[in-house]
Amino acid sequence: MGLEDRAMMRVLRDAVDPAGESGTSQALVRDFYTRWFATDLSARDLFPPDMQMQRDVFAQALCWLCDQLIAQRAEEPVAFLAQLGRDHRKYGVTQQHYAALQQALVGTLRDHLADRWDDRLSEAVNDVVTLVVGVMSGAADAETSPPFSDGTVLEHLRPTRDVSIVRLKMDHPLAYLPGQYVPVQIPQWPLRWRYLSPAIPPDPHGYVEFHIRSVPGGMVSTAIVGEARPGDRWRLSNPHGAMHIDRDDGDVLMIAGGTGLAPLRALIMDLARFGENPRVHLFFGAKHPCELYDLRTLWEIASTNPWLSVTPVSELAFDPPWATDYPDVRPPRGLHVRQTGTLAEVVTRYGSWGDRQILVCGGPAMVTATKAALIAKGAPAERIQHDPLAS
Repeated sequence: MGLEDRAMMRVLRDAVDPAGESGTSQALVRDFYTRWFATDLSARDLFPPDMQMQRDVFAQALCWLCDQLIAQRAEEPVAFLAQLGRDHRKYGVTQQHYAALQQALVGTLRDHLADRWDDRLSEAVNDVVTLVVGVMSGAADAETSPPFSDGTVLEHLRPTRDVSIVRLKMDHPLAYLPGQYVPVQIPQWPLRWRYLSPAIPPDPHGYVEFHIRSVPGGMVSTAIVGEARPGDRWRLSNPHGAMHIDRDDGDVLMIAGGTGLAPLRALIMDLARFGENPRVHLFFGAKHPCELYDLRTLWEIASTNPWLSVTPVSELAFDPPWATDYPDVRPPRGLHVRQTGTLAEVVTRYGSWGDRQILVCGGPAMVTATKAALIAKGAPAERIQHDPLAS
């Protein structure tokens, strides 16, 4: 039965489930990577020294794949694996690596499931691993676009204490859609890729702008904010994400927390190419007023595009002492009056917004709270778009 054997799929899923009660997933995944690296020494060079995050992501992905197969859903898992295969080209993964991975993963699962191992489980495990390796390697081989593109940092601005605006010139124009995000590798942390959203639409000359907030404990974001310099060489890979605006699907509500503004600003700038657009109302929020770092740009766009309205929101009504060390971000008169409160509170004061296309961008806690508040107010969940809360 293989992939159609739901009972054996559940056995496999339980073994790799990081939230499982038995706690075997962590040991299984650790043993898999140890076996793989021992079989193919070159595979170790594909990963950063600290493997904890990689092991967690692998276990979650394998668990999700088993859930999809148990539910007899094939289309989304195959699309996911194909995208993963194309994306892994940036690491330098080869057919040799895939072959060693397949051997190591099957062997590790057989050892950890020895007390349950029989012909049925063997067939299911081999079919799942063959599916993973076959789709990923096949998609990678079929892809003709470059796995990554390099660019040079031209400018690094610090509008607030924790936020950087970094502008680059790519060696070759980067192909992405407004609202998407791209994997980025910086010279301070080789092999550690992080997702960043371009804040401008794709540029034919290769210019790209990113907005980055330093996250406590975040090695890459902290290095960018504290250490990025003009002349640094960054590496960007192929885009992800499907957040978009349908110009024929009614008016739009946008909710941005902090640097979550970046993809929404790219969408707004892209809309500015057209003479007529749906109405767009953007709520841009931060903790302090001084952290609404890009209000001047938004004011400039809104001043010549009557379809755009912008409401600044800050949780607190005052600025901290350190604000005097950074540029004044207040725009000229023209934007709506700044509101005080959380984004979830302020946005829902205006109603349910159920007739709008709704896009929410920012930290996971803000996105979760705002989405829940909108749904409670009556907004249809299927009308709310946001990027994955963990990536």
